[in-house]
Amino acid sequence: MTAPILDVDPWLVREPRVDPGTLPVAESLFSLSNGYLGVRGTLDEVEPFGMRGTYLSGVYETHPLSYPEGGYGQPEEGQAMLTVADGTPLRLLVDGVPLDLREFELDVHERTLDLRAGTLDRRVRWTTPSGTSVEVCSRRLVSLVERSVCAVRYEVRVLNRPAHVVVRSDLAAGEVTPAGVDNDDPRVAECLDEAFEPRAQIGNANGGALVERTRRSGITVATAVGHEVDGGRVSTHVDEQHVVTTVAADLRPGEGLTVVKVVGYSWSHDAGSDSVLAEASAAVSSAFDLGWEGLLAGQRAALDELWATADVEVDGDPELQQALRYTVFQLISSASCISGAPVGAKGLTGIGYSGHTFWDVEGFVVPALTLLRPDAAARLLRWRAATLDLARERAGTLGLAGACFAWRTISGREVSAYWPASTAAMHVNADIARAFWLYQNVTDRDLDSLGGLAVLVETARSWLSAGHEDAAGAWHLYGMTGPDEYTGVVDDNVFTNLMARRNLRWAADACERLPERASELGVDSAEASAWRSAADAVHVPWDERLRVHPMNDNFTTYREWPFEDERDHYPVQEHHHYADFYRRQVLKQADLVQALWWCRDEFTAEEVARDLDYYEARTVRDSSLSAAVQAVVCAQAQHPDLALRYLREAALVDLRDVRGDTPNGLHLAAVGGTWLAFVAGLGGLREDHEDLELAPLLPSSLSRTAYSVTWRGSLLRVETTREGTTVTLVRGEEPVTVVVDGAPLSVTPAAPVHAPLRDPTPLLDEPRQPVGREPRT
Repeated sequence: MTAPILDVDPWLVREPRVDPGTLPVAESLFSLSNGYLGVRGTLDEVEPFGMRGTYLSGVYETHPLSYPEGGYGQPEEGQAMLTVADGTPLRLLVDGVPLDLREFELDVHERTLDLRAGTLDRRVRWTTPSGTSVEVCSRRLVSLVERSVCAVRYEVRVLNRPAHVVVRSDLAAGEVTPAGVDNDDPRVAECLDEAFEPRAQIGNANGGALVERTRRSGITVATAVGHEVDGGRVSTHVDEQHVVTTVAADLRPGEGLTVVKVVGYSWSHDAGSDSVLAEASAAVSSAFDLGWEGLLAGQRAALDELWATADVEVDGDPELQQALRYTVFQLISSASCISGAPVGAKGLTGIGYSGHTFWDVEGFVVPALTLLRPDAAARLLRWRAATLDLARERAGTLGLAGACFAWRTISGREVSAYWPASTAAMHVNADIARAFWLYQNVTDRDLDSLGGLAVLVETARSWLSAGHEDAAGAWHLYGMTGPDEYTGVVDDNVFTNLMARRNLRWAADACERLPERASELGVDSAEASAWRSAADAVHVPWDERLRVHPMNDNFTTYREWPFEDERDHYPVQEHHHYADFYRRQVLKQADLVQALWWCRDEFTAEEVARDLDYYEARTVRDSSLSAAVQAVVCAQAQHPDLALRYLREAALVDLRDVRGDTPNGLHLAAVGGTWLAFVAGLGGLREDHEDLELAPLLPSSLSRTAYSVTWRGSLLRVETTREGTTVTLVRGEEPVTVVVDGAPLSVTPAAPVHAPLRDPTPLLDEPRQPVGREPRT
């Protein structure tokens, strides 16, 4: 899929000439979201479009999962995020002729996402067949303050001659849009094509409302719409699935018609239709009480605070500067107003992966939010903790103690039908435990206030029951799949073993700090001691001949992959059966290399250098998660220029549609990973010890980097130039200890600290990648 051609600007993502052929990608790029409500960047008049979509986090439908062969413990139901009623359509007719990009060549057609205003702006200048020139300006927002509100200001101005203008504003339910489910089972289509049952339709002079309820999951959704009109006549028609408000005006040259449209949403599992409708209607009333300018001001204030506390700056690469700010905007937007629901792999920007959340969210999105927006991270962690009973149930199905969290889900229940890349990827438990532990370490807040102690305890129990102690006393995990999905169901995957070790120790430490609460969870000293003993005995494979860590037992003895012969056959999984590559030395994504970052205390500098060199030559990055991880570890191994190339790939994965799948939505884990690749890669930031640590590097093409982080309630600004790194305490009263290149420094409100920039000191030459799989920048 072709990506739109965008202007390079530090604060704007602007398409100067809208190209119909790139609309599917542009709709994802121009998506607006606040974590509760998301709207794809479709045109006001809708057609043409790649995929329409308005989404509410947590609103989904279930559908049957079918298997050629039955098996114990296989999930029986899938889940798919649904498109709810679309309130964005505003169709224009001038003297009876509709504005249609497919029929007419427009004189001007541009769209701009303003990262400081939080709006999607569109400008069209159109000459009708009769010679009437018309200018249309629209501005759309999804409020970061009023969580249930999407609003549009739509202005039509006639330039050269009188015209009869009609704007048809729709609230449309029942649109059949893809649900991201690749399944030909007719029962699935039956469930998802008519997922909603209409419950109520209401109309009034300036709008109305629709209420629907999902047939299987039992979720009630209400959508209300209202209009304020300047310069036209208004009428409204309502049917079972539409609220249509028509605005008509006779305009002389220079006159205009303005429509402000507000759409309010609400949903609930258990509230009645009247209550949900009342909430959606109240959201519309609240927005009109603020007024259009008030909505804009609230949006601007929220983003002023964002950029004051989370801005990223880079000198020497304007395209990267734009991409980094875009990722921060989308990262924060994805969770600003979320509550009682997860962030999906695509957020609320598309139906990729059916709207499911995966371990990547706890792995990349939550840690980034923890350092930028701790309250948003806390809401996501509370949601995950609320699924603990379902995780306990899943562990029981698997014959394990404790809890096993879902690999992919919306509600918390496992819905993955392919167990070698889901159930066997038990590292999800440790990834979730890590997110809780990092939150506690970064914020210094009570772990148990989020349900974190129970999560650590139950995941530790699952690891202890899954592990095996051999006759020599070594502790093993057999039949696991690590992050790399091209090497499935293996013994002693190093990443999984080391993450299990950390999980066991985190749980034991937490129970020692909170003995009364641990006792309530049934933990005694013997159980905690067993966790520590298992952690101490974890087996970590090592190849003495090559002096590298095999990614799993015997990995370095597998047959090599013929990279030269396969250079045009990517992604590998689309050209080869799993049986062909599961026991070959080819990696979809960073695995052992990810352990070098997340479990850094387990490796020496020489091991990092040698392991990175070995696995760089075998990693093809058929996953968007990989580039960010490789960026961090390349910097860790003192290769800043290579780290920058990987950072650019991660940052541009959607803006350039690097993987060809951005039409399905943004890559939210890559969005979080990009910020981490910047601060943990080039910045060398580590948040997993008692003090915040920095080890900055500057690639040869950059002259300056700067970013902000929130550490234990204090806001720090980190700036690196060729002269060195300066850390400033922007907000906070107490001194903060920051370790820069191993030296502890005390930052106070009155005294920033400065450290000279060290030169890179790599132990090995810059590693090479498989032929044709160099960073895509």
